[in-house]
Amino acid sequence: MSSNSNTAGTGCPVDHTNRSPATCPVNHQPATDQRPVCPVDHSTSLKAFLPPSDTPHLDPHNQMPLTPEQTPTTAQGAPLSTARTTSSIPRADRYQAAGPSECPALHEEAPMWIYPSEQMFFNAMKRKNWNPHETDMKTVVPIHNAVNERCWAHILEWEQRHPNQCGGPKLLRFEGKAKELTPKARVRSWLGYQTPFDRHDWTVDRCGKQVRYVIDFYEGKRDGRNPLAPSFFLDVRPAMTVEGAWDRVRRLVGF
Repeated sequence: MSSNSNTAGTGCPVDHTNRSPATCPVNHQPATDQRPVCPVDHSTSLKAFLPPSDTPHLDPHNQMPLTPEQTPTTAQGAPLSTARTTSSIPRADRYQAAGPSECPALHEEAPMWIYPSEQMFFNAMKRKNWNPHETDMKTVVPIHNAVNERCWAHILEWEQRHPNQCGGPKLLRFEGKAKELTPKARVRSWLGYQTPFDRHDWTVDRCGKQVRYVIDFYEGKRDGRNPLAPSFFLDVRPAMTVEGAWDRVRRLVGF
């Protein structure tokens, strides 16, 4: 750190050797409380670490608002729980995964992804112009969480083919693409099979390498003893890259 910088001795994490103090992204105003906060003002600098998005108020890593929406909507007819459940899915540090321009401050990301509450799920459905019912949230949210746990279990099966010395794979981000058929799903539809009702793309951090998986969601066979119970079939596989195609071949032939 430059000895003639007016930030010397303040603990600024940014090297001011080739930077004027006026352009420092760190907010050097003293904090008003004693809680540990990131010294970097992310109102502008965070954009460097996030993928491009057409909706700046949404986090591209999970398509949810950057600030959790736990406030009931004006047309809501019944209160919903704001409690959230912690998943078993490790969360990749988005700043480290951003590459050489990673945030210069230390961040303690949540070690696991946290599922949305009933209220957050309801608000998200409203935002997407769906017509959710408050009474359905107690059923829909647990199903959503269970399906995501199954998705991660399938990904871990694929990842066993890649030795990992970094504590195992971690989920960096996911994206819903319900209106975009994968090539496999499109070919299956040409052959007369059902099309998936949803699609997700999950990006996994494998020791700093970003690996994309595609997931097609199909309706499964109904249980004759409980016809109202939801049933799903998940087709989880690596994206069709060179490495992903090789993983598919290895799995097909059993090595």
